[in-house]
Amino acid sequence: MTMPSYLFVEPSDDGWIVRGDFADSPRTFPTGAGAEEAARDLAQGLADDGALVIRLRDGARAGRFLFPPHGGAPEASARRA
Repeated sequence: MTMPSYLFVEPSDDGWIVRGDFADSPRTFPTGAGAEEAARDLAQGLADDGALVIRLRDGARAGRFLFPPHGGAPEASARRA
């Protein structure tokens, strides 16, 4: 079994960033929604397992999504702040 690739959506001084195991990491976005959408697309596009972790502005974990290989449906583990 391969190790999953991890993507993170986190606040930054300029908006929100998506960072992780991809070539042009990190990517900057003006909104959290835009960053989350891009991260989901990246995670689903990975050839191996992927995991997406979303952080709130205070650094608390807002959610974690596991993406199985080959575009299967994500498994969500979200937590309300």
